[in-house]
Amino acid sequence: MPVLNRIAEFGPDMTEWRRHLHQHPELGFDCHETAAFVAERLREFGVDELHEGIGQTGVVAIINGQADGPTIGLRADMDALPMAEETGADWASTVPGRMHACGHDGHTTMLLGAARYLAETRNFAGRVALIFQPAEEDGGGGDAMVRDGMMERFGISRVFALHNNPGQDEGSFQTTPGPIMAAVDRFEVHIRGRGGHGAMPHLTADPVVAAVGIVNAIQTIVSRNHYALDELVVSVTQIHTGSADNIVPETAWICGTVRTFEPHVREMVERRMAEICAGQAAAYDVTAELDYQRGYPATVNDPRETDFAVAVAREVSGANRVIAESGREMGAEDFSYMLEKRPGCYLFIGQGEGPGVHNPGYDFNDEIAPVGASFFARLVERGQPLKTAAG
Repeated sequence: MPVLNRIAEFGPDMTEWRRHLHQHPELGFDCHETAAFVAERLREFGVDELHEGIGQTGVVAIINGQADGPTIGLRADMDALPMAEETGADWASTVPGRMHACGHDGHTTMLLGAARYLAETRNFAGRVALIFQPAEEDGGGGDAMVRDGMMERFGISRVFALHNNPGQDEGSFQTTPGPIMAAVDRFEVHIRGRGGHGAMPHLTADPVVAAVGIVNAIQTIVSRNHYALDELVVSVTQIHTGSADNIVPETAWICGTVRTFEPHVREMVERRMAEICAGQAAAYDVTAELDYQRGYPATVNDPRETDFAVAVAREVSGANRVIAESGREMGAEDFSYMLEKRPGCYLFIGQGEGPGVHNPGYDFNDEIAPVGASFFARLVERGQPLKTAAG
């Protein structure tokens, strides 16, 4: 079954919504205008309940079906990125230094399209909770909405989300049971030595040499402390120190990211990093303070709900255009907090060829919005069918 006919009919409206959102990007939890736009559309569609301000600026809308039943959750993220746009599109960002470079404008549009269709047809039992979330890129808006009691308040029994994927065939789907995206942690190391003249290093305690030693030692966590067949990434991404060629500085600062899937691996990395910092600090006669910040947990798909989502995706896109076991990747996603509370599935929808996400030349492909909206709608109709409905 291809794109639902009714959704295809208001495809031009979806393009208009998406491009409006693209022109007005907002960051983190500061999604006030985006949330207001979403709420205005949902009121026009005639949803049964509209709840704003969940997880600060999140929105949850409820649409009732035609019979009693459970509540299925569908989630879209709303926030943009702090970067300048270089697409040259007529609908490019109007806000300097901000752009929708990850397609959250498209994700919001796909869920709005599904909302309009479901509010019109109501060909399902139970209820659907439409979740519009802020701060996926930074801040953990998914966690904030969960901590606000969203799952319990609306009786959500399972939950699903989509993310566009440049380089994947347009309108195709892929996912995998179990872990699909990694946990993400951030670390900082603050090094303090004793500064002095670059010509007299014997009178100093050099934080630059210590920083280099710490960075080199950190690289051995993956190669010497970790089982090679378990995925792990430890990347040092910043080193800041010094001000002139003839000055040994007083301080240095290191920053980086850690990506894991297993809790015991996460524990090991944090422990070894603390041991390395202490040991290297002693070796170089400096102090090294580790600040290890745990971020989003791993995104783990429920196998049963993944099988269901794959079956629906095959209806919408065709059996040969859905990869059911695509493997996992080291990126991170705060939909993980929702999957910790309820079973569900996270899928990728193909964007087609073009710049990747977080690229200044990226733009969401409006052609896939009706496909994603049809997928969301079919999840509800297939997952909570009316007893009298055909199929």
